[in-house]
Amino acid sequence: MASAISATASPQWSDLSRQDQTLLLFARLMEGGLEDDETVAELSKLTKMLNDDGDFVKKGEPSVAGVIDSDCVDTVLCYLDMRNADIVRAHAALCTSAYLKAAGEDGRQKLSEFFMGRVRKSTYDDYIVAFCVASAIFPIVPDLTSDLFLSEGFLGSLGPLMRRKWKSRKVETACLEMLNAACTHAPCREAVLKYCSEWLEEIIEQDPEEAVTSEYAHEPDMQLGGGSISMRRHSAHVQELAAVVLAKIRAVQPAKPPPNLSDPSESRVQPATTSVEDLSKMLTKMLLKTPEHSTQSSIEGLAYASLRPRVKDDLSKNGEFLAGLVKTLESAAPRSAVTYGALSILSNLTVYPPTMSEDEKRMSQLKAYANAAGKIQPDPLNDHDHVTARCKRVFEANVVPVLVTHSKNGSVASLSLIISIVNSLSVTAAHRGPLAQQGAVRLLISAWNALPDTETKTKRTAAQALARILISTNPALVFGGTQPTPQTSAIRPLASLLVPDPAAESRDLLPTFESLMALTNLASTDDDTRHAIVRTAWPDIEELLLSPHPKVTTAAVELVCNLVQSQPDALALFAAATPQARNRLQILVALADAEEAATRSAAGGALASLTNYEGIVRAVAEREGGAERVLGLCGEDDEDLRHRGAFVVLNMAATAGEAGRLAREKLRGAGAVQVLTECAKKSRSAGVVEVVVEALKVLIQEE
Repeated sequence: MASAISATASPQWSDLSRQDQTLLLFARLMEGGLEDDETVAELSKLTKMLNDDGDFVKKGEPSVAGVIDSDCVDTVLCYLDMRNADIVRAHAALCTSAYLKAAGEDGRQKLSEFFMGRVRKSTYDDYIVAFCVASAIFPIVPDLTSDLFLSEGFLGSLGPLMRRKWKSRKVETACLEMLNAACTHAPCREAVLKYCSEWLEEIIEQDPEEAVTSEYAHEPDMQLGGGSISMRRHSAHVQELAAVVLAKIRAVQPAKPPPNLSDPSESRVQPATTSVEDLSKMLTKMLLKTPEHSTQSSIEGLAYASLRPRVKDDLSKNGEFLAGLVKTLESAAPRSAVTYGALSILSNLTVYPPTMSEDEKRMSQLKAYANAAGKIQPDPLNDHDHVTARCKRVFEANVVPVLVTHSKNGSVASLSLIISIVNSLSVTAAHRGPLAQQGAVRLLISAWNALPDTETKTKRTAAQALARILISTNPALVFGGTQPTPQTSAIRPLASLLVPDPAAESRDLLPTFESLMALTNLASTDDDTRHAIVRTAWPDIEELLLSPHPKVTTAAVELVCNLVQSQPDALALFAAATPQARNRLQILVALADAEEAATRSAAGGALASLTNYEGIVRAVAEREGGAERVLGLCGEDDEDLRHRGAFVVLNMAATAGEAGRLAREKLRGAGAVQVLTECAKKSRSAGVVEVVVEALKVLIQEE
């Protein structure tokens, strides 16, 4: 149909209908003889026509897909052939995707007919094109491609093809690349394991350097079935691809327990197979030996193999591999398969097992026992200590600067992996300072802001990693430098951890606790930061003062202690003539008598600052038991607690006016003179004794 308009004709493009423009583009593509850049230009125009088609259809115009017949589809799909330039194949894939979207069910039918027709012809050229098309369209229409892939007899026919006496490297490469793409789909992966694992093993076991002794070895240009045949042995590249496919189908299989030799139903002779660990060593060797030829496929296979604990540990202990992987990542293009694969390996090496509550741990153990009769136990190589050791090795490979660079242009998927890696590295306190120095704080803040709100889990992970780093570092050093990042930019990510994760069945309070500690560190700097924290997160902070978890309560009170160093915020939150302010102050006074010493200390510190204001002194004095709670701090065994309590008493007793008179009256009535006298006797610090003596002087003098 495309030939209806001659490619040599030159009508004005704008005078043609959309259908005629489409046919003209196909005529040019069918004509042949185009340079790669010319082909790319024509494919780009056709892709735009197809992408815009939906808007015209909505306006009532006919779709240009109606004039695209099987010959036209054949033309575009043949540009997916591996023998074309990569840039041509990439644009052909975009064009195919646009066509399938515009043509709907008719396009899917034509694609199916093309694939099955080529496979039925059974020539090498037809196999190559069919396999290349399947590889390219798997990510575009996985449901359709998997149906074709799983059609009856198809996978079974690949074994005889790959076992033919005479090998076509292009056919084998195209076939294995198709299997590689198919392994992203679980049912296809299972089918490959069932029908192809045996001959994949045979490919790996062959020696590619062995000379072909057959008489045909002297005829390298011999043609058979349309393909150029030169060898009776599989090439090293084909072996590598076979190893990648095997790694994918075996790495995701559950680990099998060793055979029970006392059970007669279990065979003592187990079939010999290439283990995931052996495949990993093979791919690692290929990556290091010939990186210019095997980088992408080796990394892709290792990304799957490194799901296994033993492989993780072996790779992390291979310094040459880690250095090579970081170097490869450094030179890899953003949003490329190599970048994603390398990040996947690093993420697998550093990932910690998920945090589980005691109930969840017991349930997991029961499920494991039920599913495997107790034979499969958690792998010790996945425990906290082994993961920490792997993280240390990855960190020492100087990976962080490379992660920072890739985070600036990465996809959401890559950014999620980068955040996972940084989060794991930040678990070790010794890494946090260097992480900050190497740009991890800016990375995490930028990532948190860049990620869409739908990426809730990844954003929380970024915020938690940020919290860990800011707990252990000086904000003045972290946010200084020649291109400073405002420290207030960290507040919103940290504040997001103060509320429960909506996607979690049970609340994990560790991120909340770490966020409170990081905010406390920031609040130690200046009033602008304190005010920004209050403005952004106060309702959540206030709620956490009453957390049932004592450590969270302590962290919240410590944060409040730093926040009230800002006079405007202290007065607005605790001294306003509102029920909310009075309630907050009552909570703080009550926490001065909390069970945890750290909570009492933080509450005492906050009250030591707040009792500088007359209105707050009056409110504490008027509260039932307020004076007793304050004096309770002075009777503590801990020197620091006594110091804070004495400051609160001195501030209240020394307040002028009616508020001061009321405070002194309440303190005396609660036995302040005796308590302070005992406090002075206990104390060995001159600073504490000095404050206590000043408070006593004020209390014992006549009104």
